Amino acid sequence: MHQRTLIQDYPHRMGGHCGSGAMRDLLHWHGLGWDGPPDEGLVFALGGALGLSYLRSSDLVPPLYLVGRGADFEVDLPVRLGGLVQVLTTDDPDEGWSWVRDEVDAGRPSLVWGDISELPYLRVQLQMSRHDIVVIGYDEATNVAFVVDNDRAEVQEVPLEALARARASVAFPQPTRHCTYRITWPRSLPAIERVAAGAFSQSAVNMRDPSQHGIADPTTAAVGAEGLAAVAELADDVETWGDLPDDELEILLFSLGAFIEKAGTGGGLFRRLLADGCADVARLTGDPATAELAVAAARCAQTWTATARAAIQREAPIRARVDTVASMASQLPEVELRLVESLERAARSLNTTDR
Repeated sequence: MHQRTLIQDYPHRMGGHCGSGAMRDLLHWHGLGWDGPPDEGLVFALGGALGLSYLRSSDLVPPLYLVGRGADFEVDLPVRLGGLVQVLTTDDPDEGWSWVRDEVDAGRPSLVWGDISELPYLRVQLQMSRHDIVVIGYDEATNVAFVVDNDRAEVQEVPLEALARARASVAFPQPTRHCTYRITWPRSLPAIERVAAGAFSQSAVNMRDPSQHGIADPTTAAVGAEGLAAVAELADDVETWGDLPDDELEILLFSLGAFIEKAGTGGGLFRRLLADGCADVARLTGDPATAELAVAAARCAQTWTATARAAIQREAPIRARVDTVASMASQLPEVELRLVESLERAARSLNTTDR
């Protein structure tokens, strides 16, 4: 039995999104940045992970799922920055724990998945398996791991048994299988113009022509799509909600609001994080097309937020609420298309700059 902790040195701050919050901390830990440690919005924007998946199915609890990022952020960001990533999975809990312990013993924080329902400090019943946390220490004598999470300001002590359950979950959207990201970070970062151009281009492709399934598989749902097709599907689907019983409608409206604003999105279904990151890229590069992209992303985020607020406005009659939500959602396909076009223009502009 032994212990190892990196608690005193680890630069943790709360974040809006588990993945970009964790990556921001890891970049800071490794001393990487352009004009100092990057903020979370910049990290998200440079991951090239903007996306959209919409599902509605009676097999889901709640019966709706909406996510505004793609599946590969945790791999794509380090690789785009010049690093290497091994994605380790196993059904053997001892093997899975050995990967984490070996990383911490070597003085490196370990990025892993954990089901939110099995992490005692979150106190939630909703299962969601793909939640990024960072293990920065452990004490096998007291059977605890020391975990940082974007949703908590303080380091959390998690019983090893609870961590093992969180890492062995078979909940939606996919089994965690003790997933561990073994990342080798570069010694220095490439030019931000090149990194941002690649990220913006990838995000545009994710939306315009998604070539593989994202975090959730839309083929398993009664209603489902990805990318720009998903926002059109959502807008059309909401138009039909008025025919549903009040109790079903209340669940759908509450879930829609939660997935846009509360489900680790940073607000505005990740578009607000993108806007903040694009503003940072524009500041660092002086690129006018990226400054315009930041405005387009902020406008898109605000439209999503307005849709969410209309959905959860409990003082309004439920039928009036669904009419307002449908009206707001009808604007989303246009602002999403404008966002994609802005991503493409900024990518072209930055590629011209980076020579």
